Amino acid sequence: MSQDPATTLLPYLRAWQTTQLPDRQVVDALVDPRHAGPSPELAAALARWPGPAYWSDETDGRHLIITREEPRRRERWLLHGALLAATLITTTYAGAILAGTLQPRHLLGLFGELVPAVSAVGAWAAGLAFSLPLLAILLAHELGHYLTARRYGLSVSPPYFIPVPLWPSFIGTMGAFIRLRTMLSDRRQLLDVGAGGPVAGFVVALPVLAWGLARSETLPAAVGLHGMVIWFGALPVELGDSLVTLALRAVLDTGPAVALHPAAFAGWIGLMVTMLNLLPLGQLDGGHILYAALPSWQRRFAIVFWVLLLVLGWYGWKGWLVWAALVLLLSRGRLAHPAVLDPLRPLPANRRLLTAGSLALFIVTFTPLPFRV
Repeated sequence: MSQDPATTLLPYLRAWQTTQLPDRQVVDALVDPRHAGPSPELAAALARWPGPAYWSDETDGRHLIITREEPRRRERWLLHGALLAATLITTTYAGAILAGTLQPRHLLGLFGELVPAVSAVGAWAAGLAFSLPLLAILLAHELGHYLTARRYGLSVSPPYFIPVPLWPSFIGTMGAFIRLRTMLSDRRQLLDVGAGGPVAGFVVALPVLAWGLARSETLPAAVGLHGMVIWFGALPVELGDSLVTLALRAVLDTGPAVALHPAAFAGWIGLMVTMLNLLPLGQLDGGHILYAALPSWQRRFAIVFWVLLLVLGWYGWKGWLVWAALVLLLSRGRLAHPAVLDPLRPLPANRRLLTAGSLALFIVTFTPLPFRV
């Protein structure tokens, strides 16, 4: 099929504009009102179009946004697989420490036990109760972004997992990310891709947390600890609550203090990852969603919320100061969101529910004071 839509779609269009991007060709076509239903003829022609297509209701009529991908670049699957395998090792090691079957060493302590003796295999295996659900949550989050981007024909990398030893993260990883290698066509694409990750991650994290809480141990009041507690070696760490964790603990009647099962801690981290990514700042998922919903207000909201992070970091958890600095670093000192190809194309009415759901998800997962040591 020719890349020019005129050969197959011209009888159904009044006008069109073609934009050539490195990874794809985007055609914005104004459809003839007689075929805007769409008509059976147009529906059949679209079924033969070699790429994604969706509708946009605009002031001058119904538009079709159709895409044809250029040849895809070859992915480095060996690298992605190696990073995933390394992250499984580092998070399993951290999980074994949380389970009490291994003791933490120095900052690079992992590397002294990369090849454990046969007698230590059981000790390492105990860490899988933490590492497997955690990686499942992180993978679900990144696949939510990846699959949504691929559905729109966007050039995007598979997930990169980030393995680390016991510092700077005592859970064995700094998370995962994907690389979006192209400009998005409009705010609809930005919203769907931005919200896809947090929603998918939350769908996996919630049952993991509930399952783990049901297997956690209620602590007696004499211990003097409160809320959800984990032990990193001999050090107890109290975890902060969100509305979700408060509700689950009430339903499961865990008591005022509970020692978390490793899977419960993995679920808690999953909620934390969801919340952090939904912060309405810069290139975070929440920044994408905010720009998609309120492009003219995005920068103002971002500045206000960035200042709020500084306040929370000064008077509460110091990690908020780190996040505030990271946001500035990743956005190269700018809190304004980069533009999409067509920022004036309206956001479909049916995306209001997704926008409201993303806001609600941020509210119910927000944890003002995540850690109390």
